[in-house]
Amino acid sequence: MQEKNLDLNKQLAKHLREVFFGGNWTGVDLKKTISDINWQTAIKKTDQLNTIAVLTFHIGYYIKAVLKVFQGGPLDAHDKYSFDLPEITNEEEWKKLLETLFTEAEELAKEIEKLNDEELTSDLADPKYGSKYRNIMGLIEHTHYHLGQIALLKKMVI
Repeated sequence: MQEKNLDLNKQLAKHLREVFFGGNWTGVDLKKTISDINWQTAIKKTDQLNTIAVLTFHIGYYIKAVLKVFQGGPLDAHDKYSFDLPEITNEEEWKKLLETLFTEAEELAKEIEKLNDEELTSDLADPKYGSKYRNIMGLIEHTHYHLGQIALLKKMVI
């Protein structure tokens, strides 16, 4: 019996796109969830919780870091900076944050599609960070986690 090729790279890229752009089985995606949020709502503080803008930046921080590695650069990400959103003072700055996030998510999906199975199981920059596969799955899970927070915050601030 011939083994079926799972095209794991394509499946991972598909799952990444789905959490950002739609089509996943949860029926919730980041782009649709934040598409109708303006900059004032995005930066609105509720108690001691992160804002929608901060969580959006945080998601993008790790997408950008992993994308850079997949494009041949070094891993340069530090948890302590991952919530350091530059101040947003107008709609243009908010839209630019979203545009950058969605562009980099799509670029990362394209980079994932290029990986073969051996590359998927290779380390991301350093063995202590685990495989590229593990990090891709982590990004998808991380985005779903914060997407849930954003969805709840949206209900609280609108």
